[in-house]
Amino acid sequence: MPLYLWPFRQIRRNRILSRGLVPDRLWRRCLDDHPILAGLSTADEQLLRELTTVFLREKRFEPVQGLDLNELMKTSIAVQACLPILHLGIDSYNDWSTIIVYPAEFVRPRQEFDTAGVLHQWEEWLGGESWERGPVVLSWCDVEASGWGDGYNVVVHEMAHKLDMRNGDADGYPALHRGMRPSEWSQAFTSAYEDLARVAERGREPDIDDYATESPAEFFAVLSEYFFERPDLVAERYPQVFQQLRLYYRQDPETRLPMRPQRGR
Repeated sequence: MPLYLWPFRQIRRNRILSRGLVPDRLWRRCLDDHPILAGLSTADEQLLRELTTVFLREKRFEPVQGLDLNELMKTSIAVQACLPILHLGIDSYNDWSTIIVYPAEFVRPRQEFDTAGVLHQWEEWLGGESWERGPVVLSWCDVEASGWGDGYNVVVHEMAHKLDMRNGDADGYPALHRGMRPSEWSQAFTSAYEDLARVAERGREPDIDDYATESPAEFFAVLSEYFFERPDLVAERYPQVFQQLRLYYRQDPETRLPMRPQRGR
C-alpha cells in the first residue's frame, strides 16, 4: 500500500474498533477452547482481541463443500492467526485477504519432473495451504485439532508461511527486524534443520514432527507451531532457534504456558 494511504487504513481500523470488539461470550469461549492462549497479560489479551476484531472485518472467509462456518469458527481461526502477529501488527497480513475453509483435508494435484525428465503426477491430501499473495486454505478438522498445546497448529503454520513470503518465496528466511543478525538466524536454523533430519534418517521418532525436514520453509513453519504450542520443547531441543523465534515474534510463550505432554501428530 502506498504510504499516503496508511492514515486512511488506520482511520478505518479505528472505526472498526469503535463499533465494538469480539463479543464477551464469544471471546471467553475462544480463550477457554485454546490452551495456548493461557497466561496472556491483560494488555496482551486486549491487544489480541483488537487484532482479532480487525482481522475478522478485513479478511473474507469462504467456506466450501457445504461447510457451515459460524462466528465461533471464524473467531477460532482469527484468534490463532493473530497470535503470531501479537507484537508485529495487523499490517503483517496486508498482502492477502481470503481464507478458504474446507470441512476436512482437501486434495491438491501435484506434478514434478525427475532428473531423467520423467513427469510424475500424484495427489496430495492437505490440512492447510498458503498461496503467495493469494488465499490461505484450511481444513476445519485441522483447525479444531489446533491450539491444544501439543505442537500442532495448522493456522499458525500457514500464517508463518505468509510471514515468510512477505520478502519473496517461502524459504524459511522471513524479513528480520532491525537488530537481528542474519548470520545468527542462518546458523541456528541450519544446525537445527540438519540435526532433525539426522534423527529422522536414523529411524528414530523425533519429538518434533519430521515434516519440518521437507524444506527450510516447512522447518520455519513447523518450529513456529511448536514455539506457540510447546515453547518448552523448542527451548530445550533447539535453544538457538527458540531465541531467534523469540526475537522475530517479539514474544516469549514459555514464560506464560505450562509444560504439556504431546498428544502426537
